[in-house]
Amino acid sequence: MLSDYQGALKDLDKDDVLGPNNALTLQNRGDVKNMLEDCEGALEDIDKADVFEPNNASILRSCGVVKRILKDFQGALKDLNQADVLEPNNTFTLQSRGDVKRMLEDYQGALKDLERP
Repeated sequence: MLSDYQGALKDLDKDDVLGPNNALTLQNRGDVKNMLEDCEGALEDIDKADVFEPNNASILRSCGVVKRILKDFQGALKDLNQADVLEPNNTFTLQSRGDVKRMLEDYQGALKDLERP
């Protein structure tokens, strides 16, 4: 089943026991927790992943998305800006950052991001 997030979380928990401190496992578990609306748990895992791979655009993007949900718009913007530097013009990064800028009432900046490739 493609939306079995509880099952995915159990598998990722097992994976973390077998190979602790794996950035990909931590990021994936954080993304699953986000889908389960456990944003604090998601951010905890994604922040741990960022410690092991601080220049990973995908991890920074995930962190920015969760911070946006938690209404930490400045933190989200910082992470998404860094993700854009590491992986320019990623559509998901630009859409997420555009949404954050809109929430910060930077409508011109939001439009600029949403108009980029």
